[in-house]
Amino acid sequence: MANTPNVRFKGFSGEWEERRLSEYLTVSTEKNKENIFDKTDVLSVSGDHGVVNQIEFQGRSFAGVSVSNYGVVHTGDVVYTKSPLRSNPYGIIKTNKGNSGIVSTLYAVYRPKENAFADFIQTYFEHHSRMNNYMQPLVNKGAKNDMKVSSENALKGIVVFPKYEEQKKISAFLAYIEHFITLHQRKYAETKELKKYMLQKMFPQNGKRTPEIRFAGFTDAWEQRKLGEIIITYSEKNPKDKKLPVLTSSRQGIQTQEEHFGRTQNHDTSEYNVIPKGYCTYRNRSDDKTFTFNINECVEKGIVSKFYPVFSVDGGNAKFLTTYLNSNKSVKNRLAVLAVGTSQVVLSLTQLKELKILLPTEEEQIKIGEYFDNLDRLITLHQRKHDQLKEVKKFMLQNMFPQKG
Repeated sequence: MANTPNVRFKGFSGEWEERRLSEYLTVSTEKNKENIFDKTDVLSVSGDHGVVNQIEFQGRSFAGVSVSNYGVVHTGDVVYTKSPLRSNPYGIIKTNKGNSGIVSTLYAVYRPKENAFADFIQTYFEHHSRMNNYMQPLVNKGAKNDMKVSSENALKGIVVFPKYEEQKKISAFLAYIEHFITLHQRKYAETKELKKYMLQKMFPQNGKRTPEIRFAGFTDAWEQRKLGEIIITYSEKNPKDKKLPVLTSSRQGIQTQEEHFGRTQNHDTSEYNVIPKGYCTYRNRSDDKTFTFNINECVEKGIVSKFYPVFSVDGGNAKFLTTYLNSNKSVKNRLAVLAVGTSQVVLSLTQLKELKILLPTEEEQIKIGEYFDNLDRLITLHQRKHDQLKEVKKFMLQNMFPQKG
């Protein structure tokens, strides 16, 4: 049956109904004539965040002198913004899930009828192609790309909806997924902020020889040493009799070329450097005087371009060292000074070994390295979970609705 979805909850059967959207929504003409709402109550519509308070979301109100002609939006009302977005050239439709407020005359406001579950309206139109296919025949675009469609005409298109109870069930399920998407996004952001804070506190700053925050049992001042005392050059070249995976070292870490580019590039690899697991590398050329140091944690042995020197850490901790080199502003500035060149600068491994930095004991390095390694794993975990759930939601938006709709 054309009007049934591929994925459906038990207990629901039969085709969804094709009707005009006007059979589910009615135009709201309620205005803020009594000025019950003021500029602090002005709402905006965001593609990612839905109906939001303008000041809370954008930091200020963009309302005019008077807001008495603004439309009133109650909780559960549906708002259509007649402004083109990159993914939605005919605007977006969102349900107000927050507090009541007001919107400018650029928005159309609707009230759901008894046969429409408010959240389902937003869920239905979250699928970009479904939204665009619905609105395209109804909207006339002006010379300045402005949207010409009345609030009434925007309801004249055909939608394919199930009965109220199924609308409610689908909305609750997708809201559940969205809750966890938001949770992992927040955890990701919070862990990134924690890492940023601890990078400032667990490494000495402003000429000091001890950091503000330390693990129990460590009290000695950090000692200034040359990197050449703890890093050892590794100079094995790509063996002809073995096909080792080609790796790429970037500001996102070390990945196989296939993961990074989606394919393995067809280059001559005879002069490539071998990098065993646990060893470090960096691109020794930079356009902005910034160098990124990474550890091979993805394969037992791989190869990198000859422009990526390889070294191990002896008498120190690789995770500690790469974290230090990548994050400490003073160290990064001194690396920029050591590099030679004009438009593109080069930092050789020999020059890197000349860098003097403050180092704690190896035991403290290990502790600090493990701490930031755990933080990085948490950051990666939350990012991966967030991305996986986004894909699940995308799949469900395609398969829990009839393809015709």
